[in-house]
Amino acid sequence: MRFNVRRRSTTCSFAAFWPYQDRTEQPYTDYLNNTPKYVVSRTLQEPLEWQNSTLIKGNVAEEVSRLKEQPGKDIGIVGSGALVRWLLREDLLDELRLMVHPIVLGRGKRLFEEGADQKALELVDSRRFSTGVVYLTYQLAQG
Repeated sequence: MRFNVRRRSTTCSFAAFWPYQDRTEQPYTDYLNNTPKYVVSRTLQEPLEWQNSTLIKGNVAEEVSRLKEQPGKDIGIVGSGALVRWLLREDLLDELRLMVHPIVLGRGKRLFEEGADQKALELVDSRRFSTGVVYLTYQLAQG
């Protein structure tokens, strides 16, 4: 993955944890610390405390469009259903990868709000892990 886009609250919690982890005990430490990170926030100020982090504060659609044109791999989004919904509305999301965990919660945050614009998705890949987690990859349906 080329970089991650995060929202403020996720970035703050990750930044308080990952830079201080022993990479022998936490295999994702180097990856998370070294991957370029773009943070969407109206309240944070630069410089951001977590290494390789850049603040997106102005025109988010323009900045994400610019980032998508750069060579490299995928853009990942961590911790922001609101950002995912917004990128879908702006037609800036090409693919949606979801991890479905085998647990039922009585309530919680929804990824998609009731009454929101509908987008047709096409399942292009699925994987099942021994833990029961299902990893689903969708692309926006054509037409």
